[in-house]
Amino acid sequence: MLTTPGDFAEWRVAARGLLAAGVAPEDVNWRGGEDGATLFGDDNVAPPAGAVSLPRELLEIAGRVVCHRDAQVPARLYRIVWRAARDRSLLARTTDADIDWLRKADKAIRRDVHKMHAFVRFRRLGEDAGRESFAAWFEPSHRILRLTAPFFQRRFTGMDWAIVTPDARAIWQDETLSYGPGGTKDEVPDRDIVEDQWRTYYGAIFNPARVKIGAMRAEMPKKYWKNLPEAQDIAPLLATAGARVERMRATAVSLANPQTEKWRTRVPDELFLDDDVKTLGDLARAVERCTRCPLYCDATQGVAGEGLERARIMLVGEQPGDQEDLQGRPFVGPAGQVLNEALEEAGLDRKRLFLTNAVKHFKFEPRGKRRLHQNPTTGEIDICRWWLDKERAFVQPELIVTLGGSALRGVTGKSASIKSMRGAVHELEGGAKLVATIHPSFLLRLPDRARAAEERKAFVADLIRARKLAA
Repeated sequence: MLTTPGDFAEWRVAARGLLAAGVAPEDVNWRGGEDGATLFGDDNVAPPAGAVSLPRELLEIAGRVVCHRDAQVPARLYRIVWRAARDRSLLARTTDADIDWLRKADKAIRRDVHKMHAFVRFRRLGEDAGRESFAAWFEPSHRILRLTAPFFQRRFTGMDWAIVTPDARAIWQDETLSYGPGGTKDEVPDRDIVEDQWRTYYGAIFNPARVKIGAMRAEMPKKYWKNLPEAQDIAPLLATAGARVERMRATAVSLANPQTEKWRTRVPDELFLDDDVKTLGDLARAVERCTRCPLYCDATQGVAGEGLERARIMLVGEQPGDQEDLQGRPFVGPAGQVLNEALEEAGLDRKRLFLTNAVKHFKFEPRGKRRLHQNPTTGEIDICRWWLDKERAFVQPELIVTLGGSALRGVTGKSASIKSMRGAVHELEGGAKLVATIHPSFLLRLPDRARAAEERKAFVADLIRARKLAA
């Protein structure tokens, strides 16, 4: 008797026994236990199991397709494996009716899995012993919870959570993934404390000039809207899209500083010898005239570091952004606002730090009226290290916090992943210590609220570690 619809392990055991016993597809009654019928008509005794060889690809597809809601799936799958056991080239016959059905069913399942990965929205339940717990309600088209739960387990290992669907529920608690019966939407809170922040973020990244309603509805079908907090904002955003586009057209592009031309004239390299840069003020003025690499050609100005001259902690970012390029100061754009909030939460006073970047000019790609950030190359980072080393020599920090991979390369001179360096304290030449963490702009790019909250918490923890080390 098939007691759990969509359970591949249960179906596989039954199918293997039937194949081993040589039971033809037309002789099997594949009605589930929910219908009150047995797998073999009136006989509850399964045929003896035996070794049956099947293509690996077929088993992988069957493991997904068995989750399809079509009541005929167990029978159709068995007919296919019955045929495949006798013809191992069956899957290659794309015009075969059974194979055509199998491929389409698999495509439907994989699409449903993709949608669940994208549209599950966790809501915070509380915190116990320092570990946060969340819950989510989702209504997939098929019985795919067992296919998707491992994805959420890998992504949200650091918190307890439950995903409730009408068919079943998945629970990650005490480092253990378990499954239970289905539930109702009433079991999950309607909203949580970070929902308004998520809606604000969604509104900020909504680009009215790129709205394609047909494509949006194809990727985000309306059936999912009722469970998405941002869905209530979609209609107003679409209604005002035209007016917002007109305002964007009427707004002049952010032009480069007119003084840029004076910095385009190549200055002799000897101007930047050690004897010419004796203070941080000298260094800032020299950065404005730097022509060591081609990045100066398009940037508005060079952006030197700023802060306490003998700061105990130096924060090194990657490169100036759009606002930093226009204002000539580090960390004054959106990422700078995120950093300011994290510093305050970590108990660090920005005025008592020294903030700078591994690369001193803004590298970007023009895209209409916008300037899109581009990562500097290792060569550009290495060329700019002369400036960073001079800043370190003047400030003489006891601790350096690198924000992002480019910053890590700029300080160490080596390419290393943040993951491999994060969470430990490293010794640098000269006695300073190094703490590696992410760049705050990374937090702005995360679309998933739960992951963003988790990453922000880890980022603040890195800053707290730096404060304690410097103290």
